[in-house]
Amino acid sequence: MSGEVVQLKHEGSQLQVVVAGAIAGVVSRFVIAPLDVIKIRLQLQVHSLSDPLSTRGFEGTIGTFRSILRDEGFTGLWKGNVPAELMYLCYGGVQFSTYKYTSTLLETLPSPYELPGSAVSFISGATAGACATTATYPLDLLRTRFAAQGTERVYTSLGASIRHIAKHEGPTAFFRGLGAGVSQIVPYMGLFFASYEALKPAMANSPLALPFGGSDAAAGIIASVCAKTAVYPLDTTRKRLQVQGPMRSKYAHRNIPMYSGVIGTLATISKREGMRGLYRGLTVSLVKAAPAASVTMWTYERAIAGMLMLEDKAAAE
Repeated sequence: MSGEVVQLKHEGSQLQVVVAGAIAGVVSRFVIAPLDVIKIRLQLQVHSLSDPLSTRGFEGTIGTFRSILRDEGFTGLWKGNVPAELMYLCYGGVQFSTYKYTSTLLETLPSPYELPGSAVSFISGATAGACATTATYPLDLLRTRFAAQGTERVYTSLGASIRHIAKHEGPTAFFRGLGAGVSQIVPYMGLFFASYEALKPAMANSPLALPFGGSDAAAGIIASVCAKTAVYPLDTTRKRLQVQGPMRSKYAHRNIPMYSGVIGTLATISKREGMRGLYRGLTVSLVKAAPAASVTMWTYERAIAGMLMLEDKAAAE
C-alpha cells in the first residue's frame, strides 16, 4: 500500500475479498458481542406511555450490563455468539464480494450511462447489504433469540432451536422480520460505503496522521455512526419481530407484545411507547457501531494487504 489511497473495490481478487471480509466479520463480532447482547435486551424492553409502571427488567445500558453479570454470569454477555459468529463469517464474505462485483460491474457501464463514484458506492453498498442480510438472516434470528434469553433457557442448543422453530413455527419463521432487515440494511450499507469511500482518502491525507491504519478505522467509525442513526427504528422493529412466536413470554423480558408486519410494528411501538421506543438502545448501538466498524474495516484492510503481500512474494520467487 505504501501510503497510497487505494479504493476498497479495487483491492484484491474476488477470493481475497471474500476471505478478508469473512475474517473481518468474525473478529469484529467477537469484540462487540457484549454490546450487542445489551443492545438487544434494551430493544426488547417495552415501556407503555399510558402505564409508567410497565417497564420491567433492565433499565439503561449500565443496569442491563450489571443485571446480566449478576444473574447470568460473565458468559451471559456472549449469548448467541455461536450463530452470530457463523452469521458474521458468512455475512462478511457475501457483503464484500458482492460489493466488489457490483461496483466493478457498474464502473463498466458504457456512455452515457456512467455513474458518479458516490452513486456507484451507494448502489454497491446497498446491494451488498441486501444480499448479505437475506443470505444470513436465519442466523441473525437465532442470534437474537439466544441473546434475548435470560436465566431461563428457552433453547438448549443451536440444533435444538432450529428443530423447535421449524416444527412449531414453520420454515418461514426463520425469515420473520426480513422486510425490516432489508429495509434497514439497504440505506444503511449504501450510506456507510458511500461515506467510507469519501472519508477514507480525506482521513488518510489528514494533517493529523493516525498510526497503524487508524485512518481506515476513523473513516469506518464516522460512516457507521451516521448511517446507523438514520435507520435505527427499523433495527428495533426487526428485533421485536424476530422474537415473535410461541416462546415469546419466556425471554428475559416477558411482556413483549404481539406484532405483525414492519409497518404495523413501527406504528404500534410509536403509539404505545413514543419515538423513544423506536430508539431504545441507540446509545449502546452507537457505542457498538464505532468499534464494530473500525475493527471490521481495519481488519479487512490488513487482511487484504497481507494476502497481497504474500501473493507478491510468491510471484517473485
